[in-house]
Amino acid sequence: MKHYCLIQIPYMNTNSEKNITCFLPYSTGENTKSTVKELRLCSEIDTIYLIHKDNPNVVLPEGCIGLLANTLQQTSTLKILAGEIRTPYTLLYIQSLPLQLGAYAIERMLQVAGNTKAGLVYTDCYKIRGGVQQAHPVIDYQEGSLRDDFDFGSLLLYRSDAFIEAVNAMDVDYRSAALYDLRLKVSQKYRLFHLPEPLYTELETDHRSSGEKIFDYVDPKNRQVQIEMEQACTHHLKTIGAWLKPEFTPVSFSEERFPVEASVVIPVRNREKTIEDAVRSVLEQETQFPFNLIVVDNHSTDRTTELLQKIAATDSRLIHIIPNRNDLGIGGCWNTAIMHPQCGKFAIQLDSDDIYIDNQVIQTVVDAFYEQNCAMIVGTYRMVNFKLEEIPPGIIDHREWTPDNGRNNALRINGLGAPRAFYTPVLRKIKLPNTSYGEDYAAGLSISSRYRIGRIYKPLYLCRRWDDNSDASLDIHKQNAHNSYKDRIRTIELLARKRLNGD
Repeated sequence: MKHYCLIQIPYMNTNSEKNITCFLPYSTGENTKSTVKELRLCSEIDTIYLIHKDNPNVVLPEGCIGLLANTLQQTSTLKILAGEIRTPYTLLYIQSLPLQLGAYAIERMLQVAGNTKAGLVYTDCYKIRGGVQQAHPVIDYQEGSLRDDFDFGSLLLYRSDAFIEAVNAMDVDYRSAALYDLRLKVSQKYRLFHLPEPLYTELETDHRSSGEKIFDYVDPKNRQVQIEMEQACTHHLKTIGAWLKPEFTPVSFSEERFPVEASVVIPVRNREKTIEDAVRSVLEQETQFPFNLIVVDNHSTDRTTELLQKIAATDSRLIHIIPNRNDLGIGGCWNTAIMHPQCGKFAIQLDSDDIYIDNQVIQTVVDAFYEQNCAMIVGTYRMVNFKLEEIPPGIIDHREWTPDNGRNNALRINGLGAPRAFYTPVLRKIKLPNTSYGEDYAAGLSISSRYRIGRIYKPLYLCRRWDDNSDASLDIHKQNAHNSYKDRIRTIELLARKRLNGD
């Protein structure tokens, strides 16, 4: 840990026409020249600083000032930037690719910043994908928007006093989490304002599908980055009164009597291609106790219902439910299952696309409940294709979870892992939101605020990826809807935890 001297906020002449100091990374070729040319079209910009490493080949465009520093993701770089600011506003362009500004784009951002007094203004943009310009809307920031990969776009306008105040508060020398730390600290005192207008155009550099991107935060090669992000988020939660100590309510497993020890729950709609495999992988389980399988068939219109009826006729452990309601999402189907009188003491998840890895999964999960005295278990899974061959990123084990800080870090990451299993009396009190995305995450966050969540780090099931997976490949509007909802879940939980702490 490094400690820094405070940077004095300089006198800023707000009557000057030049209201903005601009910082961007230097890159070779025509990229920087092109971006600088765009920025100079705005009369509000005073000085353009180019951030570069010590390199004799650096040739700065005329009129720009070079800053010898590393990346914007390092705390030391932000300290250097803060020392150079002499204007009321600070503009960061965090990409090295060419920037194309819309007409009067910076002036519009400045106008909104002045009207809202926001600490940060960010906007929608256009992205060029495969030579085609496409709209790229982003979403509103909430108090619970704690994901370190929250998409602000690449053009960020800060109030300089908010920027400098936040940098002054930085007392940890991050190598990868500085921009994340910056916006968390700015958000503690200022509004982060989303202007839903596409004001600039940039190249799209990440061409992967949404189904591939969602696993970046569990990729082992990103582990050190994730440790820093967790540290920054933890400090933020402590500052705002939402951090929870590692103190948990004990679980008593003798609260009620149940017909069986465990129930596997599978919500399903129109999965004739996969449901038989999923059901067979459950019914082939070997345990020291009785269990059953509750399949909530949400009014399938293909052969799913027929296939389930056929299996149920030969195995009484399969409880096939077709709800009376027509308004249930996956969460609503789960609530139907756990409230059913035949539900067991523990409710264990399996998606209708997937299969258990062997015949010991149910026994392993139930043993973990007793060994770890927890109200919820999160396991590990392996990504495979339909030939059951492992595909990237392979094993998803969520090792970022720690017993002491997992429930706090859960507010930063985008999921808790799978398969999930619940102590039924606790889940019956909480229930799941009636949605088909994020419902399990919401329940897990709520449970983790009071109870211990146990972990199993060996793979328990095979997650078969195919085009019909719910998150395989989503357009930007669906991605934004999902991210907004999960941020809302985090906001609700954040407020609940503040209340638990007496705030």
